[in-house]
Amino acid sequence: MGIPRIGALVVGQSPRPEVERELRALAGVPVQLDLRGCLDGLSRAEIEALKPVDDADTLFTRLPNGDGVTLSKKEVVAHGTAKLQSLAEAGYDVTMVMCTGEFPDWIGRFKVLFPSRTLNAMVKGCLPSGRLGVFTPLAEQCAKSRKRWSEAGYDAQVVALSPNAGPDQVRAAAESLRDHAPELLVLDCISYTRETKAIMREVLGVPAILAVSSTVRTALEMAG
Repeated sequence: MGIPRIGALVVGQSPRPEVERELRALAGVPVQLDLRGCLDGLSRAEIEALKPVDDADTLFTRLPNGDGVTLSKKEVVAHGTAKLQSLAEAGYDVTMVMCTGEFPDWIGRFKVLFPSRTLNAMVKGCLPSGRLGVFTPLAEQCAKSRKRWSEAGYDAQVVALSPNAGPDQVRAAAESLRDHAPELLVLDCISYTRETKAIMREVLGVPAILAVSSTVRTALEMAG
């Protein structure tokens, strides 16, 4: 069996050390990874100018230095389309978009893996219906997330939690779900980490699905 060859596009900039670290840790074997960013080549000032126009246009990402930024999805798509096309045509075993947001401009146009779809499928496979505790980076995203999971058949309570939150903030966010008594936790952003997941599981004592892990595991299955 050859070395898995994976292309990945993040909505911000490359490199993304924590994403690469997660992928290689899950693989357990050497992986050829070509990770690019929709906003590669832009200055910090240019990135800061890509402001969302409303809640539906809002994306969160972490920059290579670890800073979290809020971006316009429309601008991310505009800057990232050519980069995604280049990756999709590069001949990798699998190529994936590293964001759990919905990208109708890209779905169907490029043969790539979308985490929103893999995460939805994994949640449905683990818990066909019931109570979810969902974490999303921004308060502006909570209503849309609640609607998405409700339409999928769940009683979902959604909590805004920055992926850059410290352990005490993560514990407080998890505690806020205790009365809801979730049966499954969903960390609905690629920027959440295994450390965050471990704290949530410790606080609430229920299984949790981490978006980056579910995406990477699916990609490795396809690549292998």
